[in-house]
Formats: sequence, C-alpha cells, structure tokens
Amino acid sequence: MPDAARLWGEAMSALSVAMHDGVAVVTFDLPGEPVNKFSPAVIAEFTAVFEQLEHDRSVVAAVLISGKSDTFIAGADIDQFLEFTSSADATRASAAGHAMMQRLEQGRVPWVAAINGACLGGGLEASLACAYRIAGDSPRTVLALPEVQLGLIPGAGGTQRLPRTVGLQVALDMILTGKNVRARKALQTGLVDEMVHPNILRDVAIARARELGSGTLARRRARKGGIKGALLENNPVGRAVVFRQARAMTLKKSRGHYPALLAALDAVAAGYRGPAADGFAAEARLFGEMAFTAVSKQLIFLFYATTSLKKDLGVRGDAAATAKPVAVRKIGVLGTGFMGAGIAAISAMQGVAVRFKDTKHAPVAKGLLAVRDVLKDRLAKKQITRQQFEDQLSLVSGTVDYTGFSNVPLLIEAVFEDLAVKHAVLREAEAVLPPGAIVATNTSTIPIHRIAEASRDASRVVGMHFFSPVHKMPLLEVIVTPRTAPDVVATTVAFGRALGKTVIVVNDAPGFYVNRILAPYLNEAGKLLDEGARIEAIDTAMLDYGFPVGPVTLLDEVGLDVAGKSGAIMAAAFGDRLQPSTTLSRVLAAGRLGRKGKQGFYRYDEKGKKGGVDETVYAMTPTGSSRIEVSAADIQERLALAMVNEAVRCVEEGILRAPRDGDIGAVFGIGFPPFRGGPLRVADTIGAAALVTRLEALNARFPGRFEPAKLLREMAGSGATFYPRTGKPV
Repeated sequence: MPDAARLWGEAMSALSVAMHDGVAVVTFDLPGEPVNKFSPAVIAEFTAVFEQLEHDRSVVAAVLISGKSDTFIAGADIDQFLEFTSSADATRASAAGHAMMQRLEQGRVPWVAAINGACLGGGLEASLACAYRIAGDSPRTVLALPEVQLGLIPGAGGTQRLPRTVGLQVALDMILTGKNVRARKALQTGLVDEMVHPNILRDVAIARARELGSGTLARRRARKGGIKGALLENNPVGRAVVFRQARAMTLKKSRGHYPALLAALDAVAAGYRGPAADGFAAEARLFGEMAFTAVSKQLIFLFYATTSLKKDLGVRGDAAATAKPVAVRKIGVLGTGFMGAGIAAISAMQGVAVRFKDTKHAPVAKGLLAVRDVLKDRLAKKQITRQQFEDQLSLVSGTVDYTGFSNVPLLIEAVFEDLAVKHAVLREAEAVLPPGAIVATNTSTIPIHRIAEASRDASRVVGMHFFSPVHKMPLLEVIVTPRTAPDVVATTVAFGRALGKTVIVVNDAPGFYVNRILAPYLNEAGKLLDEGARIEAIDTAMLDYGFPVGPVTLLDEVGLDVAGKSGAIMAAAFGDRLQPSTTLSRVLAAGRLGRKGKQGFYRYDEKGKKGGVDETVYAMTPTGSSRIEVSAADIQERLALAMVNEAVRCVEEGILRAPRDGDIGAVFGIGFPPFRGGPLRVADTIGAAALVTRLEALNARFPGRFEPAKLLREMAGSGATFYPRTGKPV
C-alpha cells in the first residue's frame, strides 16, 4: 500500500493517500490542529488529489476518512473570513468551494465518505457531494450545517444538495436551526446511507467504494418522502406552501434580526426555480452578502470569544504556569433543592459520582426524583440509551449525614441563601472533607469572601454560580476572592467545562457580574412601571431588541421574592442608583411570587402556564390603573444602555478580567442578543463618545441612574475601544 506522495511525487501535509486494491483511501489530518478545516491551502491539496485520481486508471473509487479521533471535518477555517475585504471576496470563496465539491461529485472516481465524529458545515457539504455516506455509530458522530449561527448560509453547496438528499422540510429544519443530527437520525432521514460500528468503518467504506467502482452498488438517489413529500415537496404549489410557512415561522422566532435565515430560504428556493447552476450561483451571491453583515461580524466575534475562553484556565500571571487543574470524578452536593438537583444531574451526565446530602430523608428523596426526571427527559428525547440512563442515575446517592464525604475533592454547597446557614454547613462539611478539598458555594447574592469567613482555609473556597435551570442554561460564573488559591480556580474552571458549561471567571463583588448588570436593566423596567408604562409594552420592546424574554416576564420567571432579595442587596451596595422600583416592592409585599406562586405580573393556570397580563397588578403601581404610552425606542434605550453602562463599570472596577468575559457572560447568562455581540460590543459599535452623549441625555431626565462610567468618559476622550478594530476580534 504505497503512500501517495511517493506514488505520485506529490508532497502533501493535510492529506495522505493509501491504495487498497484499486481503492484510494484519502485521510484528512490537518497537522497541528485539533480538528480538520477547509482552507484555500487544503482545497488546493484536494484539487491535486482529484487530478491524480482522474488520471490514474488503476484507481476505481476513493474513500474520504479523517485522521482525527472525534472529528470528521469541522467546516471552513473561520480565519479566512477575516481576510475578506468585500462581499465579492466571500462570493469568490463560495464559488471555489462549489468547484471543489463538483469535482468530488462529478469526477470519474466515486467517493465514499467515512464519517466518525463531528461532520459540520463544509464537512457535511463535502459528504453530500460523495456518492455514498457511512456514519460511525458513536455519540460523537453528529452532522450539521451550523452556518446560520455565524450569521452566514452554507456556502459550498449545502443549500442545493441537502434538500435533494433528505427532502425539503428536513433540509430547511437543519439549515435554519443549525442543529446537530446524530448518526441514527441521519440514517433514518437519508442523510447517510449506512451506519456501522466505528471499529469497522474504514473496512466497510473500502468495501462499499470497491462495489461502487465495479458497478455492483448504485449511487444512492434522493428519497421521495412518501405521500407527504409528493404533496408538499415534489410540486411547485406544495413547495410554495412549505417556503411560505418556513418564512413566517422564521420571522416570528427571529423577529427579523438574523438576515441569514431569510437568505438561506432564498438560496434553497433558487435551487428549485431553474438550472442547477442558477441555484449554486444564488448561494454564492447570498453567502457573499451575509459575510459582510453586522450580524455576522458579531456572531463570528462570539465564536472566537468562546473558542479562546476554552483555553483559559482562569488564572493570570506567574500562577498560570504552575496552577494545574485536578481531575474531579466525585463531588459532594449539599442541598437537594432545584439547584442542587440540577448540579447533581449534569454531573452524573458526565460520569461524575455524586454524594447528595440534605438534613432530612424527604428532601433527599425529592432531590433524587428530580435528578431522575432530568435524566429521563434525555432518555425520552433519545439523547441517551436506557443503559446510559441507568448508569448515570446509579452515580447519584443520597444521605442525611456526611458518610461518603471523606474522599470528596470538590464540595458544591447549594443550600438556602442565608449567610448563617451557609456558615454552619461549611463548618460541618470541612470537619469531614479530606485535606485540600475545594468548597464551592452556589450563591447568586452573598459575597464569596463573606462565606469564606467561616472556613478553616479561605484559599480553598470559591463561588460557582450556576444559572437556572442548571441542565439547560449554558453559563457558569466562577467567582474568586483575593485569597482563592490558583489551583482551586483552575480545577473549578476545568470541572465546569467538563460539565459542558461556558465558564467565565470574575472577581468577588456584590452581584458578581451577571446579576450586577441585570440589576439596572430590571430596575429600569420597574421604574417604567412606576411611571405608568404597560407591562406588555415593556416586554415587547425588549423582545424586539433581541432578548429571549421580556424583563417583566423574567421577574415572574426567577421569582419576585428572589428578585426582591437580590434587589435589596444591590441597593445596599450601590445606593439610590439601584434602588428597586415602588411597583416591585408593592407587588412582592402583596404576596405575589410570579410563576411559582401562580400569580405575578402575568396570570398563570394551575400548571404554571403563562396567560395574559394580570390587570389587577396595576392597582399596586404609583399611577394606579392609569397607563401612559412609552415608545419602544425609549424603552430599549433606557434598559439596554443601563446594562451597557454597568458592564463598563465592571471592567473599570476589575470585576471582569477581560471584556470578552463580560460579553460571553451577558449572552450566555441572561440572553443578551447574540447578534449584538454583548454589552461591551454594543459600546464599541455605538462608540464611547456617542454613548457618553446618549447616557448624559438620559441622566438629565433621570438623575443619578445613567451617569456615564468613568472609564467610558476616558475612552471617549482617547478614542479607545474594548476590542481591536481590525484582525481577530478577541
């Protein structure tokens, strides 16, 4: 089995070729990179291989396989997008991708894609151009076209080949959501032709390639989709219905903020209107247009930000070289309530043993049942097998004492938000924990240094602020004090990442970071209610701004008692600037708790399903039932800029270690609109000088609440920005 470089005299770095009785096995293994990515250099290598295969008549078929253990092809190298100087550049790059995929699809030699691990973006587009696709039956095997998550559309033929492979409706669902499709589902939809155990993937792929080359295996044709497909997809009238419904649903969900979604629909539709070349041309043109939208710029920033964050252990300076994270395979969780159960569940999902403690047997049993419910939901959605469900559930054991805690390297305390209670359990736990154990407190309000006062070794105490519901919310805020040891930080960050969380490290302060910037946002919503604004007007305005839920709805969701307690702490720390609204205080005093109490600013049925605004709540506002009209623009300006200004203060005060962390925390923690990049990206987009002017105008109307941050004034004077104006955004 001679190496292709020797056989053809061609030096290659990303690709290697081995011959197996007429089948060329092309292994893609990009050197020095954790994943395989397409770049102009890689495309040039593929082009050279295509040329050689076309002229070597001894080659009857080829297999494309990855040399990476858990990735097939991750897509395009995003770095090249930064080099585009115009939409025309991006359009040409898309056309180059089309040319490569057409060679893959239309050449003399039929190709088999042997897919194991992530097959994303351009990787899936390459697979669609192959004559046959085989997937490894592994949890790591996922297929997706995630380009819309970068504000782009598939640019290497995905909008054209996918609908003809899996049908229009399945294709639109994949393209418009960017969601992952696992191997079994891919087989059911026709996205792949066969699924085998990863250990035999290579051998089976070679066998199928040989069958393709000899003509004993026909190239697979697109699925017809049955009667439904014939009615909706295989005729112009039916397709028009599908496109119309998809467009309406897309606009409803996105509120028009993500132009790539509509561009993707247009590109797919173009493929049905005329010759295939017209569809590909439309895709290239629309890809070029989307590559230069402001939305794509911000989403690509978030891609770089989250990628760089994954390499950050949260330790700075000289300590970074010596602070090594310790692997955590067992934890203790104190408190079996909603948060504790969520922490236990996500830990078990990652194979971590959990010792779950509360003071009485009843709450322990309730907590274990809650863990079971979270895992059972994954089973019902076929995200795990029955055996995995049983295995994960068996990792969680409950107790009412501290048996089983003597070998726990990490304890996560999730008890009632009361300093005295936290001090008591901290002292109890440290008496049985092994030397050097880490004690993490899941608090959203109490400063970590105050909790650490009860510890025999404050250097081992750290904050782990999970967001609710724990198994769904992606962010974890790790809070450190000046006394927290570097190895504690590194271990906690690594463990949070192992749980699948996006982790930011912030310095200890009232509200930490996420709740700190949320406070003025929610307070300003409350002030609007005090002035007589309508609840639905406030919520709708911020939905239109891009938040997933409105601020008044959010108050009901988190619980008015929780919001009230947090608001009091923030007011005590920052005075009148963050003084809670009169309306919120009165509504809370009336005993309304929000969704969990079936009564808040909105109405709820017995199952907690939200209804319309509860008009009786207006009687508790300073203006009574009298309401005023406030423009959406004014609502958005006040709430959004209050949050932006507070985020700048967090940079100024050193709560944040980098602007990147502030933007990721806002997007992943409270749903700040991703297409805006985050509050500090908004500050750069507006410009410091213009932002100061707008804040001063607001502060003149509402004295004390919008005083521009000192750092912002300094940046306005110097012309500084939080991020570089060119090159990589992080």
